[in-house]
Amino acid sequence: MSTTNLDIARRYLRAIEQGATGEALAAFFHPEVTQQEYPNRLVPTGATRDLRALLEGAERGQKAVGSQRYEVRHTVAEGDHVALEVDWSATLKVPVGKLPAGGTMRATLAMFITFRDGLIVSQHNYDCFEPF
Repeated sequence: MSTTNLDIARRYLRAIEQGATGEALAAFFHPEVTQQEYPNRLVPTGATRDLRALLEGAERGQKAVGSQRYEVRHTVAEGDHVALEVDWSATLKVPVGKLPAGGTMRATLAMFITFRDGLIVSQHNYDCFEPF
């Protein structure tokens, strides 16, 4: 049975849910990976990250988020491209806006992932957060 890029994308989200950092997370990424996060309420000017920044962000996230869940609503996969519509939720370790520590932050995400050799080489995120 062959593994598809969609299978890898789903495993990637499960790894994030399980708190993957460092090598466990890096295993999903091509060394030349770039991630573009378009402007949103949490990152108003957006951000572009390379592998190092992605891994550092995962480490920082562990300090702010106790647990998180990615519920995939829809997918489209064609060749090296996967698009995902995802409901995301996270239990906060620290307060954010009006949400207290222990509260739940929610967003609907559109993620567009491109693969090269079975690894994520680019990821574009459009994150739409519920009010916080």
